[in-house]
Amino acid sequence: MTGGSQVLSADAIAALVDAAREGRLPEEAPTPQRRRRMRAVDFTRPTKFTSDQERRLQRTLEAFCRTAATRMSAELRVPLELEVINSSQLTWANAHAQVLAGSIDAIADIEPIGTRLMMSAEPSLVLGAIELLLGGTDPSTQAERRLSDIDWALARHFFDRMLAQLSVIWTDMVQLELAVSQLETHLETAQMVSVSEPTLTFTMEARFNGVSSTIAMLLPWSAIAPVADRFAARDDAPDRGEEEIRRVRRAVGGVDMTVRAEVASVELPIEQVLALQPGDVLRLEAPAEGGVTLFADKVPVHRAKPGRSGSRRAVQITDRVRRPQ
Repeated sequence: MTGGSQVLSADAIAALVDAAREGRLPEEAPTPQRRRRMRAVDFTRPTKFTSDQERRLQRTLEAFCRTAATRMSAELRVPLELEVINSSQLTWANAHAQVLAGSIDAIADIEPIGTRLMMSAEPSLVLGAIELLLGGTDPSTQAERRLSDIDWALARHFFDRMLAQLSVIWTDMVQLELAVSQLETHLETAQMVSVSEPTLTFTMEARFNGVSSTIAMLLPWSAIAPVADRFAARDDAPDRGEEEIRRVRRAVGGVDMTVRAEVASVELPIEQVLALQPGDVLRLEAPAEGGVTLFADKVPVHRAKPGRSGSRRAVQITDRVRRPQ
């Protein structure tokens, strides 16, 4: 007799028998239980925006960077470069906390749905733009300062021009317009929406005259919720010119394709197929006047009438097969 891997002596066995008679058997050690596996969930990383929506929004921002850079370079009289460098989906509280302290926030109304988004720029960028708008030539020498009423008016002008370019793109793509409603310091916009609101954040780098700054756009889910389906739609395929169409046709024009004419078809169990004999008649359940169908490989493309061309069998195309969209 063994207990685990230990061999018991005769005296030990006798002691166990006596203990069993008296009801004094030792309690068995509890069987260890496997712990349930726990999976960590990061609630600061919401997934409300789909990948299609995020991709489409990023493309609008990339187009905005190109057009806004051209417009603002002309207005500020120095070359300005804009580039999308990052995007992330967070809660509003976490997205807002990642924006640099002291930034200037522009609250933009989205019409006609009456929602809002936020575009935030570092103070060095805003102060540099103000210096250039006032006729200066070296925005890198601007030290951070408390903005005067004139500074706020020029900062409003800067954001108006920037968001006007994004508004043109959104109007063309999703029929929405943007307009700056107010400017605030960054802390004052903390409660613009609920702290747990899923928010898509895009970070753009602005480079001009040796100065590098960042612009952040915070887009809460509630800002596009009424028209979310517009952002979920895939981008339309670009229009192709006649020359490109001809090139594609030439590229595939030499590919061999099997074309066959089919009168009709019917499905039979295998036992009926094996039982077919010469002279048997199969009902195809298709009227003779319906003609035949031309297939390109396995795809039906045309309806046709059977006939002859000289000594060869032939078909005459009568109509195109219209497949459901």
